[in-house]
Amino acid sequence: MKDQNAQPHNLGNLAIDPDRLWDDIMETAAFGATAKGGICRLTLSDEDRKVRDWFKARAEALGCRITVDDMGNMFARMEGSRNDIPPIAMGSHLDTQPTGGKFDGVLGVLSALEVLRTLRDAGYETCAPIEVVNFTNEEGSRFAPALIASGVFGGVFDRSYAVAQKDRDGMTFGEALEGIGYRGPERCGNHPLSAYFELHIEQGPILERENCDVGVVIGAQGVRWFDATLIGQDAHTGATPMTMRKNALVGTARMIEAVDRIAKRHPPYAVVTVGSIEVKPNSRNVVPGETFFTIDLRHPQTAVLEEMEAEIRTEWHTTNRDLDLTGTLTRIREQPPVTFEPSCLDAIRRAIARTPFTQRDIVSGAGHDAVYVSRVAPAAMIFAPCRDGISHNEAEFSSLEQCGKAAQILLLSVLEYDRKLAAANAR
Repeated sequence: MKDQNAQPHNLGNLAIDPDRLWDDIMETAAFGATAKGGICRLTLSDEDRKVRDWFKARAEALGCRITVDDMGNMFARMEGSRNDIPPIAMGSHLDTQPTGGKFDGVLGVLSALEVLRTLRDAGYETCAPIEVVNFTNEEGSRFAPALIASGVFGGVFDRSYAVAQKDRDGMTFGEALEGIGYRGPERCGNHPLSAYFELHIEQGPILERENCDVGVVIGAQGVRWFDATLIGQDAHTGATPMTMRKNALVGTARMIEAVDRIAKRHPPYAVVTVGSIEVKPNSRNVVPGETFFTIDLRHPQTAVLEEMEAEIRTEWHTTNRDLDLTGTLTRIREQPPVTFEPSCLDAIRRAIARTPFTQRDIVSGAGHDAVYVSRVAPAAMIFAPCRDGISHNEAEFSSLEQCGKAAQILLLSVLEYDRKLAAANAR
């Protein structure tokens, strides 16, 4: 085995090319570009296929071997000197929200690609193989739940469950995956990793507000998603007295107000959101007889999540009773709070110490693929600031300098972890 310490490259002298990274960000933004400068690139859409093809071509140009598993997760592998060691992986996702931005998820994949370019250009041979991963359906905007492919990878979901999920048009995940030609032969989850590092924009305002260059993500909030259906009775708006109505939309309004109150009773971390509503028959002069809506509940402590869910269910039963409604409230996703791997966090902190960058520890308020990967491999995350904390929005923005600094820490973190593996596997 080659002695890593004998290589001519000092880790502190290896530097990613921020301009090259920025060019990649702008180039991939064309796949699903919106009129307002954002991206609509729903998972397993034709635009998703195009950006996957782009990623595959760029990785192959670096000499990487591409593999794809049966959930569409893509792995671009650069060999090391010890290919008997499981790879150190970096990555995130390339799908977006319907009105998404240029950086959410994409920054993590493209920064990882830039790491490989930097290593190739420098002639730096790692001990372990290095991989870039593009996980399928992180966002969950087309197929619920979110993180479904990394969830199968991490043993959270069965593949049979995942591929059966349908979009609002009735197409299954499996059908859509076959349709874009990205169902691979490798069984999802049969891909051991030595470690996984994910770079992502913060999606919140803390780093920018505190003028920090990078965030060391020590863990992630627990998340619970619910699908709710309320059923009342369609009726004529002019002929039905107020006292005789079974208005499902009024019940929905009460639940929206209730979950907002519940979140505010559990500061400072609790957040609850109703983000999607459908009304039937959705006619001006018909009392709404049915509604569908979603509830997104988050907190970093399991006990508080339990308490908040109980409070929501109490409000649900009260609303149904008071308004003479029926319906279902179904939990469709449960992501427990996560604490990331100390050895990966140590590598990130060692990387930051090689730079003049400012940093702080931070807990992720959003879910990420790293959360589920952490169930089967050591994992941690790095955050880059984003302007005004705005994300899941076409105005989402992180500067060239901010992206470059975070990508540099990703590079050095991977190499710090690789040196640890080299020492542990010396022979």
